[in-house]
Amino acid sequence: MPEHIALDKVESTLDDLIQRLRDEQEGFRELGHRLLNERAKLFFLEETQLRAEYAAELENELHRMGVHDVNVSLSRSLKPRLFWAGFKSKIADGDHALLAAAHEGEDDAKKAYAEALRNDLPLPLREILDHQQAHILRTHQDVKALIDKQY
Repeated sequence: MPEHIALDKVESTLDDLIQRLRDEQEGFRELGHRLLNERAKLFFLEETQLRAEYAAELENELHRMGVHDVNVSLSRSLKPRLFWAGFKSKIADGDHALLAAAHEGEDDAKKAYAEALRNDLPLPLREILDHQQAHILRTHQDVKALIDKQY
């Protein structure tokens, strides 16, 4: 890694994204089990797997950079956890409320990736984040389409 790129900043950036992806994985799994719409259910169960793959990909990058213990602190993970706690409170409100909560979460995911990409990151990592961000942007649009088609 070039000397001008601080490992601690890269590690912090990736830790934040990894925790977000883990929280999204958990939330999407819950959505997949709670939604009544079969198309939406399948969509979120597939997203569960992708979020797990993205988190693993970022963890592997940290390991490749010499970070052996990938730990995410509570302070870094608080916002996504609060979002999913709010999501869980909407379960009784039906598919529309669940999809709206997922859309809000994808808004936050878009912002998290944009913020991460503003950092000085090594090129291979930047390419990984660009690829993941492109998928997050498509997912945001797909969730909006699910909302619009259903209601």
